[in-house]
Amino acid sequence: MPRGFDIGKAPQEILELDNYNILEEFLIALASAGASDETIRAYYSAIKDFLDFLGDKRIKDVKLSDINRWRLERLRKGFNSSRSRDRRSWMTTLHYYTLFIRRFLQWLGIELSISITRKPASKVEALSDTEINKLLRSCNDPLDTIIIRLLLDTGLRSRELLGIKVSDIDFEGREVVVHEAKYGRERRVLVTRETLDTIRAWIKLKGLRDNDYLIPLTYSGLYKRIKRIAKRAGIDYRRIRPHVLRHTFATRALRRGMNLFALQRLLGHSDVKTTQIYTHLTIDDLKREYEKALEGNSVKEDISIEDIDNSLSIRFCPSCGRQVVPGARYCPYCGFNLSILYSKRTVGENTV
Repeated sequence: MPRGFDIGKAPQEILELDNYNILEEFLIALASAGASDETIRAYYSAIKDFLDFLGDKRIKDVKLSDINRWRLERLRKGFNSSRSRDRRSWMTTLHYYTLFIRRFLQWLGIELSISITRKPASKVEALSDTEINKLLRSCNDPLDTIIIRLLLDTGLRSRELLGIKVSDIDFEGREVVVHEAKYGRERRVLVTRETLDTIRAWIKLKGLRDNDYLIPLTYSGLYKRIKRIAKRAGIDYRRIRPHVLRHTFATRALRRGMNLFALQRLLGHSDVKTTQIYTHLTIDDLKREYEKALEGNSVKEDISIEDIDNSLSIRFCPSCGRQVVPGARYCPYCGFNLSILYSKRTVGENTV
């Protein structure tokens, strides 16, 4: 159930309605509690899929075995509404669908001990600097450029991007106020000067007013536009979608030394654990540094361990002890300022 929502319990007599009328009453309860259209659609898709599987069986007669048979069927054959043939994708969908159906049954007062389908580990994909440059060079007009630059500058979700109005942009402070944030939380994100210059020109070109949306597209229109830019750039368009650009922003920020907690705030994550999924993406950087420093270079007897240690970049945070990307200015785990240590080395100190 989305955080911050409480729809209470359904009246007992509701179980006398047919299955799809019960679903309709549940969706009304969600809407009246303030759930977003996106949340309502997600619940509808999950519950309808389960009701279609039940056929003529009434909800009030549902047993745990019905839930398990439905899950097994979906794991074997996938979902009717999805074209994906990827079992990993089916498991992810089933993870959320099971959560939604469990909440639906709890609302009805049907208490079943439903286990949650395991969600596969997050597979986060980010673009390389070369691919980013190709995307930017393939933008045909100012709107293309604004879309790509804003997503790469801010890591906004697609709904957040499309919700930006002209009045939300602070050109002096180089900020954008995000009102359409997840869970209804407002936040501010930072934007580069170059992107703001493009936005300013776009507003003037189109004669946009304060209450106008900056990007006049639907989600489908945004999705297709980004795919077209990727095709022109010669990048596999199947890899490119708005959320991949969000992942790219987060990955680049960490690689350039951004504090994990600062990144959490910019991304709008309620829990830093969600932000930590990006830390493993820097493993390629670690491998390169490791190979550069150690692979094929055996330690000679006339070189002391201290000499070797002092010649390497900082690899472990002295505050929390966890491994960090060489060259990072802050520890992505505890936020310790590593640049202090680099500056000490610069002036000839041996502190690590």
